[in-house]
Order: sequence, then structure tokens, then C-alpha cells
Amino acid sequence: MTRKTSISRRLFLCAATALAFAGGAAHAADPVKIKFTLDWRFEGPAAPFLLAKAKNYFAAEGLDVEIDAGNGSAGAVTRVATGAYEMGFADFNSLIEQEAKTPGTKIQGVYMVYNSTPAAIVLLKKSGVSKPADLVGKTLAAPVFDGGRKAWPAFAKANGLALDAVKWQTVEPAIRETLLARGDVDGITGFYFTSVLNLEARGVKTEDIVALKYPDHGVEFYGNAIIASPKFLAEKPQAVAGFVRAFNKALKETLANPEAAVAYVKERDPLINVALETRRLKMAMDMVVVTPETARLGLGAVDEARLKRSVADVVAAFGLPATPDAGALFTSAYLPPAADRAVK
Repeated sequence: MTRKTSISRRLFLCAATALAFAGGAAHAADPVKIKFTLDWRFEGPAAPFLLAKAKNYFAAEGLDVEIDAGNGSAGAVTRVATGAYEMGFADFNSLIEQEAKTPGTKIQGVYMVYNSTPAAIVLLKKSGVSKPADLVGKTLAAPVFDGGRKAWPAFAKANGLALDAVKWQTVEPAIRETLLARGDVDGITGFYFTSVLNLEARGVKTEDIVALKYPDHGVEFYGNAIIASPKFLAEKPQAVAGFVRAFNKALKETLANPEAAVAYVKERDPLINVALETRRLKMAMDMVVVTPETARLGLGAVDEARLKRSVADVVAAFGLPATPDAGALFTSAYLPPAADRAVK
């Protein structure tokens, strides 16, 4: 081989290596696709997710996120468990139930959005109920799968009530507020910021509504969390961290200006009532997102001792066959620094 040939060969190899590197870099820059499921429809509380997508916060993290509406927390957990969705937004208590009934699912919560459960017992003032003890002998309506109904044993225990202190009437979700407004039942269980607004939409005045919120009456359950599949956590941990960073940024913006955030829900579903969904969003933020615990630990975090207690309480209340390891159900590994999650 001549010196000229050797130089040419080295130049060729260098060029080929450079092209291969450039190709690899381009491939690495391809956005990571994430199918994300909400727990419910496009309503006010979905605002931070939709804001993060519309303002390209996910894109800035190298993510291509598709956000779909859901049909309940149990359904969202199932979607992630089956691999149909990489990530989702679901009631953490549904995740506990899933793992207790189907051990080895290994879905993890990575950001606790709702620091407390939004569950409440909602009644009319004319029922005469103003405190838990007044519930004795009352009839409450809810679907069998309603979170507040399933958590009733925990509420009853925390307030010294017998499990059979109330009678339950099983109804479809769409008619429970109608039954209460008509006076057909004494009360209902549901998410506070959903049931109260639904009652108002049926002509009930705000001042005529009584709400016994579960967090205010000794129930330590956590609420909705961002969850991720074990496969995605193992294969794309940086994408999970990027998603959480983008969401955290959007959540802080939502807290600062909920009216502006609801505009992104309107973009996704033009048929929403903006004023109603703004109220729903504010109620959710005030009740379950900004709490004394988030003021202490920052958004998205959990108190480990409380988490362990809440898992045990959920298992007892739901009558589950096993108690999952609290540490395996939620991880703080993907949370941004505490300073970035501070509640102002």
C-alpha cells in the first residue's frame, strides 16, 4: 500500500466515522413518544398537562406526548398496566388496589399531584348534617366504584362511626347529584370539586351545600398521581424525568394564573364552560394541590410515613387481599429539585 493510498484510506475512515456519529446524534435527538392517559375528561384539572403540551414544555425535554381523555382512574391504571400507554394520571388508591389484587404490576407513581384525596360526602343543609356524627341513619348514593364510597370504612373509623351507620344506594355517576338535588337521598359521595359544581348546575345554591371533605376528617389517603409503566421506567428513565420537569413547570404556571391555564383546556375541547372549569380548577388546586404538606415538602412529593399509613388504610378500607410495599408504589427519584417545586 502506498503512502498516498494509506492517507486516502484514513480520510475515508474518518469521514465514515463522522457520518456515522452524525447519524447517531440525529437519531438520539428524535423525540421520545409518550402516550399519556388522563383519568377523566378534558376539564379544568387537566389544564397543567395541556398547557405543558401547548407551550412545548414537553417538546423542550425531547418528548412527543399524546394526551388522551380517560374514563376513570381504574381504567387509566389498566391502560398503563397493559402497555397501551406509557404514562398516566390516576388515583393513587387505584394503583394500590391494582398491585394488591395483581401483584407484580410494578407501576409506580412518580409525581403526587393531588396531595390529598378529593373525596367528600356532599349533602344539603336541610339534611341537618353538619358533622360526621350527624350521618347516622342517613342514606348516601354513589356508584359501587366511587372512591369516596370505597373509602367510607376509613372515614367511619377516623370519626368513630360504625360501618353500617349509613345506608348506601347504588346509582350511576350521571344521576347522583340529580337525586340529591331532588331530595331523593340524604347525601352522595364524590370528588368535592365535581359534585359541588354539578349540584350548582342543577339549581342548588352554594350556601345550601354541606361538604364533609375526607382530608378534613382524618382520612390520610393521597389523591391522583402521575404514574409510569415499569417497562418505560426501565428503558426511558430520562424521558420520565423530562416529563415530570415539564409538568412541574406547567403546574406552577397553572397555580399562578389558573384563568390563563384553562384556555388550553378550551383549545382541546371547545365545548367546555370556561367559567365553570376555571372554578373547578381553582377548587382542585386549593383543596388537594396546595396543602400544608406541599408547603413543607414541595409539589409532587410525599411524606414517607404518611404514605405507608395511607397504603395500610386503603388496604383495610377496600378489603384488599395484600398490603403492597409503599416504597415500591411511589418513587421520588424523578422529581425536580425541591427549590423548583416550592409552593409560593
